[in-house]
Amino acid sequence: MTIEHWLLPDGVEDVLPETARKIEYARRSLIDLFGQWGYRHVMPAKLEFLESLLTGTGRDLDLKTFKVIDQLSGRMMGLPADLTPQVARIDAHSLGQEGPTRLCYADFVLHSRPDHMLASRNPLKVGAELFGDASSGADTEIISLMLAGLEALKLGAVQLELGDVSLFRALLSEAGLTPSQEAEVFELTQNKARDELSILVKRYGVADPLAQLIAELPMLSGGTEALLAAQQWLKDWPTLLKAIAHLQSLSEQIAARFPEVQLSFDLSELRGLHYHTGLVFSVFLPDSGRVIAKGGRYDNIGAVFGRARPATGFDIELLTIADRLQSPPMNRRVRVVSEPAADQSELWQVCDALRRDGFEVVEGTSIENADDQVLVWLDGAWQLKDEN
Repeated sequence: MTIEHWLLPDGVEDVLPETARKIEYARRSLIDLFGQWGYRHVMPAKLEFLESLLTGTGRDLDLKTFKVIDQLSGRMMGLPADLTPQVARIDAHSLGQEGPTRLCYADFVLHSRPDHMLASRNPLKVGAELFGDASSGADTEIISLMLAGLEALKLGAVQLELGDVSLFRALLSEAGLTPSQEAEVFELTQNKARDELSILVKRYGVADPLAQLIAELPMLSGGTEALLAAQQWLKDWPTLLKAIAHLQSLSEQIAARFPEVQLSFDLSELRGLHYHTGLVFSVFLPDSGRVIAKGGRYDNIGAVFGRARPATGFDIELLTIADRLQSPPMNRRVRVVSEPAADQSELWQVCDALRRDGFEVVEGTSIENADDQVLVWLDGAWQLKDEN
């Protein structure tokens, strides 16, 4: 049997020149845009000790993380599967600033297992995080920045879905279930299996009306009617009504800023339940259902690093949308026609000047293109001419 040594693992692939050019152009554009909003660029380490990398992030991220042993210390290290915990460490420990801190990043991460069958195990995440601001204005800012970034990428219509994991957290806390029972309720809620969920919570001894509330949560999704229904179901829960009011206010502000964005709600969206603490949001491409950006609030993740701070953020996965990205403007291309007898010192000076002026200059053998200009030795000097 022939072993093909050049094959890559499942879920991992090279990014070839044309796609790489589009992705890099998008990455630079986003980082520049984030900078215009006051978000400073950071580059987290490629390796971290496992205890700092995974503390407070939940089991899901642990399962996704590649683990290696540090040959110097003998301690377990991890290759980051998500950059947010690292940026939280930078805010809490490395910077330690008072007041709000705005940071952004762009880098590949590694997943030991993919999110789904078609997902990359080496996604490129470009994101922003806002620390030290617990206000609703921070949520509005971070979602607005995300949508402004997607708008700059010219992806066309997108759908923004809003949710809040604090609702599910509060209901389960009141129910007093065991961890294994909570896991079963979580799975059925995610699958929107209302009938099975209703039977299960009653079997666990949860009394009405709490049992009804838990069973109804998966059905509270859709347009603004979902929020109206939630207000009725949660009328005896003042704290949870505040979360619904926040979603309503947030959606109105986003709709005013980005009227072309389709808005929806899902109060049973529990992605990152053990990581997020309140608001969660995702952006979809309506024609494919692909999730291209996501985020939410994850307050106090920095507590393990000595600073329990409010935090909210998002990331955009560029590889997922590579086929939708615009090609950057092409540099004018100049192909040098070799002439050994010509003045090579002058050739260098001419090529250097052309490159400084924004031309792509290719010396030596190259593939000819009808749109190329050529640099030829003519009448004792290097001259630039059209190919034709």
